[in-house]
Amino acid sequence: MATVTRLGAEMPVVIFSKSSCCMCHTIKTLISSFGANPTVYELDELPHGQHMERELRALGLKPSVPAVFIGQELIGGPNEVMSLHLQCKLVPLLKKANAIWL
Repeated sequence: MATVTRLGAEMPVVIFSKSSCCMCHTIKTLISSFGANPTVYELDELPHGQHMERELRALGLKPSVPAVFIGQELIGGPNEVMSLHLQCKLVPLLKKANAIWL
């Protein structure tokens, strides 16, 4: 768990993804649409991607991707991100993390 939590804390928005995952694409597009520039780790393209995916599962994420960290905190997967968006809480969270300014 040390690798993904360390990487998740390095930037305002970090997304662990797989390049062939349509839900990953949707979450990346949603967050980017607000002007955020997330750091994205495509697990299927990284040499230690399987190890990171196991770490994400150990954190309780099922499915393991997409996994979103905002402001050094694990937000969760697509259900959690979409819930925040529908409750109008995603943009304030991105602002608080200094991922967006407007």
